[in-house]
Amino acid sequence: MTDAYSLAAEIPSVDDYLRLRVVAGLSPKTREGASIGLPNSWFGVTLKFEGKAIGMGRVIGDGGTAFQIVDIAVEPAHQGKGLGKRIMAALMDRLNSAA
Repeated sequence: MTDAYSLAAEIPSVDDYLRLRVVAGLSPKTREGASIGLPNSWFGVTLKFEGKAIGMGRVIGDGGTAFQIVDIAVEPAHQGKGLGKRIMAALMDRLNSAA
């Protein structure tokens, strides 16, 4: 991976979340739903390219016994470079260390 990509342990913004879902081929969500749901994430990562969010992934759950990985998305122009695997690895590392 080049230095242009950076992975941050942060939930994407509502705007980035809504955009990334659509461009990556996931079902669209409402702004209202995203505004409620995103802050309730257990953990999330945002992948950036030259400062712009181009990928994301989240873990939702009760924080004790149930966890689910959701919203794995990478912009099509950046797919096929192992970035989705990097997102998944970060989510799994957090689950393995804290869940």
